[in-house]
Amino acid sequence: MIGAVISGGIFGDHVSPISDTTIISSMASGCDHIEHVRTQMPYALIVAGVTSVLYLFMGLIMV
Repeated sequence: MIGAVISGGIFGDHVSPISDTTIISSMASGCDHIEHVRTQMPYALIVAGVTSVLYLFMGLIMV
């Protein structure tokens, strides 16, 4: 359960347009801030989807 909460926080930090790490990485790479968020979103959503399915699967097995 703690892993799911921590993973959700990291996901939110990764795709949030007002996150400090998102702003710093877009500034460091010299790209547009919103474009950086837009290009990172598909990767984050794929990983979040796979992880959610695995958490659900493991939760059903552990019962």
